[in-house]
Amino acid sequence: MQDITAYAGLFMAAFLAATLIPAQSESVLTGLLLAGGQSPLMLVAVASLGNVLGSVLNWLIGRCVERFRERRWFPASQTQLERAQAQYQRFGYWSLLMAWVPIIGDPLTLVAGIMREPLWRFLILVSIGKVGRYAVIAAGFGLLD
Repeated sequence: MQDITAYAGLFMAAFLAATLIPAQSESVLTGLLLAGGQSPLMLVAVASLGNVLGSVLNWLIGRCVERFRERRWFPASQTQLERAQAQYQRFGYWSLLMAWVPIIGDPLTLVAGIMREPLWRFLILVSIGKVGRYAVIAAGFGLLD
């Protein structure tokens, strides 16, 4: 039961960390790696799955958000939205490899949805970056031998 709780907590931390809600999944993963008791490979897989699914939520929000652009409560101005779209077009879909980077990664996945990035390509590129980040953290502890 303790393993399920650890995995569920890690999944939720990773999921929330990938949305626009500020959260830290790396510290949760690090704590679980240091505590031992769970498979490092399974921890990396659970964190990666949660983080990628959180990014998919951002992508879905981006796909739907355009219809609310004219609403008073809309969180971004027309200028901010156009600037984000221009940056995405400038760097292209390859920029999704950087979706794991703090501060810029979460909005990047939202903009990918706005720009109608195909889900299959989004999933591949975002997964490469996010799985890679968690694997590097685990490898840093010498746990992915």
